[in-house]
Amino acid sequence: MNELQESICVGLEALEPRARFGRDAWERPGGGGGLTRVISDGEIFEKGGVNVSRVHGEFPDDFARTLPGDGTSFFATGVSLVLHPNSPHIPTVHANFRYLEHGEKCWFGGGADLTPYYFHEEDKAHFHGAWRDACGRHECVADFERFRDRCDRYFYLPHRGERRGVGGIFFDYLFAHDDFDSIHAFVRDAGSCFLDAYVPIVKRRADTPVTPEQRHWQELRRGRYVEFNLVFDRGTLFGLKTNGRTESILMSLPPRVRWEYQAEPEPNTPEAALLEELRKPPPPEESTVAAT
Repeated sequence: MNELQESICVGLEALEPRARFGRDAWERPGGGGGLTRVISDGEIFEKGGVNVSRVHGEFPDDFARTLPGDGTSFFATGVSLVLHPNSPHIPTVHANFRYLEHGEKCWFGGGADLTPYYFHEEDKAHFHGAWRDACGRHECVADFERFRDRCDRYFYLPHRGERRGVGGIFFDYLFAHDDFDSIHAFVRDAGSCFLDAYVPIVKRRADTPVTPEQRHWQELRRGRYVEFNLVFDRGTLFGLKTNGRTESILMSLPPRVRWEYQAEPEPNTPEAALLEELRKPPPPEESTVAAT
């Protein structure tokens, strides 16, 4: 995980003239710790974080009963990242790859999703294509169409009737006892292709001029990001339920955000086009659920 964290930070720093990721090592009361790396006030990234954690301890009884496995002892490790660009023409991005043990059960989970402020089909196609290729290299354990649909269902705000973004992949409860080596290889490969999925989009949009009105729209849409992370996100809830490090858990939140009453864009505008895309209903639930 630390090697993946380092390679992602180096790749992102190559986009920045001056800003660099800091290093903040921490220990978790109760067991374990991690390394949080945060970049801020860059020309490309207003705020971003790439976090690695390796923690162990005891779940609260009520939380333990919500997860596969038995007892309360757990071990969890993973890398998670969120990047909030300055430009509203560059999408926010999130990725997470994790492994968890709870009693006799152990499993992998994770994924990556793209949250644009202005919709471009070619950006969505590129991002999805990278994950399609990664899944295709591990067909015995990874199904891109299935993981894509799960992503659209997971990153959905039912109280808004909107998907958070244009998706990517999401998977959870890939039980390691089924085929540890194959699943582990897929998760490692998925993590290593993050830069290929995201950096070309950043380069394509970085020089697009920005108006104050577009920045205002970006901050409104960031409000949806905050709503999802604080109400629905499994990683956030897991960290808070297990006495995780608050600064690292909430590094995913953007630095500037706003909420306005009944804020709707004018029809036939680029802003309205984004909402038309995001308000498409997510795919229906799978008729059968395997290993979840």
